[in-house]
Parts: sequence; C-alpha cells; structure tokens
Amino acid sequence: MHRIAALALVLLAWPGPGRVAIAASAHHHHPRAAEGGGPVLLTAQPNSPLDATARTLTRYDLEQAAHHGDQPLVLIGSARLDPRSKEAALFVQLQSASLCGSAGCSTSVYLHRGGDWLKVLDSVSGPIRVLPATHGGMHDLMVNDDDRWVWNGRGYRDTLAAPSMDGLKRSIERHQKTLPPAQRSTAPSDTSP
Repeated sequence: MHRIAALALVLLAWPGPGRVAIAASAHHHHPRAAEGGGPVLLTAQPNSPLDATARTLTRYDLEQAAHHGDQPLVLIGSARLDPRSKEAALFVQLQSASLCGSAGCSTSVYLHRGGDWLKVLDSVSGPIRVLPATHGGMHDLMVNDDDRWVWNGRGYRDTLAAPSMDGLKRSIERHQKTLPPAQRSTAPSDTSP
C-alpha cells in the first residue's frame, strides 16, 4: 500500500451535474494500482477520508439504496491515470442487492481537478486494470480483460465496437407492422445506413 494524499469530507458546494467540490487534506493508506499498469484494488475503508469522499460523490445512490432498506458496502481504490500528475483517481464501487445486477456491481472513476471531483468513467462492471498505454496523456483502462477504455480529453470512452443496429431496426419495424395502427410508432423511419 502506498501513502498518498487523501481528501477531507468537507463539502464546499454543488457546482453542477457530475461535479462535487471537496477540500483536500490529510493522508491515508489505501490500495492503489501500480503506476502505468496493474489491477485497481478495491477495499472497504470505513471512516477514512477517502470513504467520506466516496460517500459524498455517491450520495444519491446511497440514499436510493437506503430507501430500499439496503446499506451498501462502499469499496474504494485509487490509481494514477495521468502520468504527469501526482493526483490519484478515485475508484468507487457500491455493493448491495438494489445496486448490483446480473453483470455484478459497477465501479465509477473520479478525477480531482481544480477543487472538483469529475466523474470520468461511469458504471462499468468487472475488474479494472490500468494499462501502460496512454491516449490524450492518460493511461488506458481495461475492464474484464477485453474491454479497453481510452481518454478522449473529457472522460473515458469504450473502444468496443457496438453491434450493427440494422438487424435490430429491421426487427423493430417487423414487430411494429404486426401492431394495430393506433399502437404503431408515428416517428418517421430513418433510412440512413
């Protein structure tokens, strides 16, 4: 485990969607992926400054889980994603019956920039590794050994090719033709390839 700067629980303001301002302070030991390569290790760290930060960043999800009678386990980890910075990204996973689905529990990634925490990767399921390769100055991430995410300047984007929508579109059109006229979509059909 490495000693890195952790963050206090002081919520300064709500600067907008996906952004939370929190003051930096104290130090705390916590698992961290090897710089430029290695798995991101997620652990429970109750009552730590990073746990408090993670709970602030995921407040809405925690409130929704509590509404369903759940008390999620908060797992956190960190890794340096920007080789030019000493700041570590915060990886947060909430585990509870109401928040985890058939793909498992999802992890979100936050970067601390200019006093704000910015969500740069939202809700991926599976183990995450930091890769030595970089795009836009940030390390690539690998989810589940086959899903590479690369930095696009504002956040991470998936590189897996999406399946062709042509087959899905034809299937929907066939299904709509079987519906009574009142239930059919009135939106014009998109005929672009």
